Amino acid sequence: MTAVVSDRRIGPPEATGLEIGVVPDPRAGTVQVVVSGEINLDNAALLRRVLLTALVSHRGTLLVDLERVTFCDCAGLNTLLTARHAALKAGRGLRITAAGRRVERLLDLTGTRSHFM
Repeated sequence: MTAVVSDRRIGPPEATGLEIGVVPDPRAGTVQVVVSGEINLDNAALLRRVLLTALVSHRGTLLVDLERVTFCDCAGLNTLLTARHAALKAGRGLRITAAGRRVERLLDLTGTRSHFM
């Protein structure tokens, strides 16, 4: 089962939306979540819903690819931490498998990188 969720906004080019793809991999016992675009206060709830739904719908570890994320604010970080907490509570994990420069910087500045390894 593959799902793609999109929240495209109409507006100037810099007002990019958020695209999320969910791809389960039953052989490895994981679920790949690929995110691209901006994660901000306006769309962090969408990402939270997708991550929590993937966690409930699949039994494996959530592998989150943020390489194509162009912006992530504290609402996005809070969403990732909330999903990680829910995964741990369910006896599973949430790992960031790839992150762009901006997400890497956010994780470094907030000292949260180790939570997603």
